[in-house]
Amino acid sequence: MYGASDPAAAERTAFRRAEKQYKLYKPPNLKGASRPASMETAATCRLWWTSTRCLPPTGSCPPGSVGVTAPGSTAPCSASWTGFYFIPGALSTEEQCYWIRESLKTFPQPPNRTNLTAIYGSISDLFTAAKNQKILVEVENSDVEEKEQNKGDRKTESKNFKFVEDSEIQKGEECRTTRAITLMRKLRWSTLGLQFDWSKRNYDVSLPHKKIPDALASLAKNMAIPAMPFGEEFKPEAAIVNYYGPSDMLGGHVDDMEADWTKPIVSISLGCKCIFLLGGKTRDEVPTAMFLRSGDIVLMAGEARECFHGVPRIFTESNQQEISALVSQLSGEDDCFILHYVKNSRININIRQVY
Repeated sequence: MYGASDPAAAERTAFRRAEKQYKLYKPPNLKGASRPASMETAATCRLWWTSTRCLPPTGSCPPGSVGVTAPGSTAPCSASWTGFYFIPGALSTEEQCYWIRESLKTFPQPPNRTNLTAIYGSISDLFTAAKNQKILVEVENSDVEEKEQNKGDRKTESKNFKFVEDSEIQKGEECRTTRAITLMRKLRWSTLGLQFDWSKRNYDVSLPHKKIPDALASLAKNMAIPAMPFGEEFKPEAAIVNYYGPSDMLGGHVDDMEADWTKPIVSISLGCKCIFLLGGKTRDEVPTAMFLRSGDIVLMAGEARECFHGVPRIFTESNQQEISALVSQLSGEDDCFILHYVKNSRININIRQVY
């Protein structure tokens, strides 16, 4: 359900019209026609938001919705589908910084897979390499490595990649190279716990994986409590970490690959704020738009699991006041690279119970 079979029909749906309304439009250039920059401002002004962040014009949450207030947070609210929970300010600034660091340093590490894995294989220490301005180069595998990689039916090419210093590349040497910082900016997702196979749209238990980190599992269990059936405990088995650049979006979709939809998806927002669209059970239903800011958590369970949702845009350096607490917390020399990343990016960690 991540894409429509008829693209032309999808363009005519209410959800697609909302995506176009809120998406980021770049200013016109001199060489060709482009949508006017004013459309961006106009679309943003139509977004419903007050101090509670997502109230519709009536000033109250629709019937059937549930809000959860985290300690020290503003008043909560949610959209009109049963099973949708919005917890504003659920994470402290220190907690946000911790999970941002983990998302950049630890979560892309093998055996976790990323969108880069299919191209470059397992890449270790991408964050460190990008921070130290290293370059990824393609090298020949040794015979031992080739035999090891070609075990079973999963045959790979006899190529490998490693990070090197700029000075280590011989002049005149022909090899495939990519700067680590470029790869860092191309990072779009990583998978934790049970690995999700995007080509088949299912969980592949045969792929090497580690369990969800204990700290993340504990956080997800605690936050999932309001959305869990009485007497049951959430069991974090997989997570997908999404990385958004300035012009990235996530099209309308339904998360339908887990066995039991009564169990929630626990979704954590970090970094730049975004517009989140929550629609209905078809793309023809007009979605509700709301802001999600760093530290906010959303739960989607039951009926809400059947709803189309997406992220048409994020807000970057134009309004750093939104992440001023993060900027202050990440102002140390060791966090300089992370700070630069956070000013232009959004990270979303969504944790799932698969079975």
